[in-house]
Amino acid sequence: MSKVAIVYWSGTGNTEMMAQEVERGAKEAGAETAVIPASQFSAADLAGYDAVAFGCPAMGAETLEEGEFAPMFEECEPHLAGKKIALFGSYGWGDGEWMRDWEDACQKDGAQLVCDSVICQGEPDSTADAACAALGAALA
Repeated sequence: MSKVAIVYWSGTGNTEMMAQEVERGAKEAGAETAVIPASQFSAADLAGYDAVAFGCPAMGAETLEEGEFAPMFEECEPHLAGKKIALFGSYGWGDGEWMRDWEDACQKDGAQLVCDSVICQGEPDSTADAACAALGAALA
């Protein structure tokens, strides 16, 4: 049984709802899961999981949340080489540039992106929920 961490930051609750769907998909695929707020996760925790889903909404000019999420993720980056990961998050404007930039950074770090990232505008709908569950299953 694989162990999957779902690490997220959510300001409005949209990305938290996505994290719950990622967990549902991973559990249905047989994984042991942990849903963890970004403030409670560090690079030292990476070794305890076979795969990690990172979730963060777009902030400001399409960037990762800078108070909790970005510092945690930057600490993790040097340890992502060969790690199975997936990315998800919501946005309120723009075209998803933050996610493309984030994917590029993860690929440069040597992470193994196991599936397409999931983004949704605003509150996740049934299409986004299904995509998040599929993301979780891919990590499992």
